[in-house]
Amino acid sequence: MALKRVVVTGMGAVSPFGRGIDALRDGLLENRSAITKISDLHQIKGLRCHVAGLVTGIDPKEIPRKFRRTMSKMSVYATLAAQDALNDAGVSRDCCSQGRLGLVIGSTIGSVHTIQNFFEDFLKDYSLERIKSTLFFQIMGHSCAANVAQALGITGPILAPSAACSTGCQAVGYGYEMIRTGQEEMMLCGGADEFHPLTAATFDIMNAASTHFNDEPFKTPRPFDLKRDGVVCSEGSGVLFLESLDSARRRKTKIYAEILGFATNSDVSNIANPDPGSLELCMRKALLNSGLQSEQIDYINAHATGTIQGDAAEAKAIQNIFGNSVAVSSLKGHLGHTMAASGALELIATILMLEQKKIIGTLNLEEVDPECAKINHIGEIEEYPLTIALKNNFALGGVNSTVILRRYKDD
Repeated sequence: MALKRVVVTGMGAVSPFGRGIDALRDGLLENRSAITKISDLHQIKGLRCHVAGLVTGIDPKEIPRKFRRTMSKMSVYATLAAQDALNDAGVSRDCCSQGRLGLVIGSTIGSVHTIQNFFEDFLKDYSLERIKSTLFFQIMGHSCAANVAQALGITGPILAPSAACSTGCQAVGYGYEMIRTGQEEMMLCGGADEFHPLTAATFDIMNAASTHFNDEPFKTPRPFDLKRDGVVCSEGSGVLFLESLDSARRRKTKIYAEILGFATNSDVSNIANPDPGSLELCMRKALLNSGLQSEQIDYINAHATGTIQGDAAEAKAIQNIFGNSVAVSSLKGHLGHTMAASGALELIATILMLEQKKIIGTLNLEEVDPECAKINHIGEIEEYPLTIALKNNFALGGVNSTVILRRYKDD
């Protein structure tokens, strides 16, 4: 069976910088932090992290009420990003309804806000009499995928991976595999999440949330930095429109990038702390899948969330394969950790870097930790002759994923 080439022809983003890929691009190129102090977090006893990256400036009412009433915030984000990706790719609603378009969009879990609201009401008197029938559709594990499909009329195959921080990257990888093997011609792929205090609390309880910069939120997180102290949780959605190169050429549409390889694996050494050997294996498998050698990679967009152990493990894995010859940066200092959305949003940002031949450096990287020092860190925005990039995402639970892509050239 001849394998098909897979390209990205549309992108949509809802991030802490706002709606759209232009807002994402501008925030990154202006080297801004989207992290703010959230006053309400002081009300939660025992929660030491009081910063987050929140989405602002969107209007959920753009989505018709008959669809919006089954959506939580994360499904709203995913629907707006997916609609923008379709518009960017120049794909009509007719295409969505003809079974030619598939969907892979995941989240970490269903809406925690909705779950909280349900139990606050239910536990008053153990009554279901006030519960709306739309509630389940906001908390089910495949809520984002199902709601996007309903709102956009997508009748093709639907998948809803749930792999925490690896979700968005895996979604793009699975869409790539379906098109590459000829199962589908077009796929909408990405991830979404909404911020809830319990998300930050999950990391705080494990001593993996940033707690030392509550009064200076723009200084955290600090990937690879000696003073890094943990994750800053954020929210949003990133969605990419993938299709076969043959399809894109027939449609005469703009091609942003070509996906060359993908790999995902399971780290069973520890459910919380990553093993450098497992991360290394995931990147090596992606290189093998792409048919590339390590020296052909120009840039690595690291997962690097600002945790002590995670950043050091990823730096060691990168060093073992690439030494210090490949440029490396993380976007978590700008965006925080958008969880299931992070892989897709950061892939979009990486594509924008390939397009502009600029590397967005790691924000807040002032003094590299000696444990992370043997790789080629980029700390500022730099002009760079970028052609091929590798994107990492690694999740709690030991789920690793890597996507490799290149700036498109008509060959």
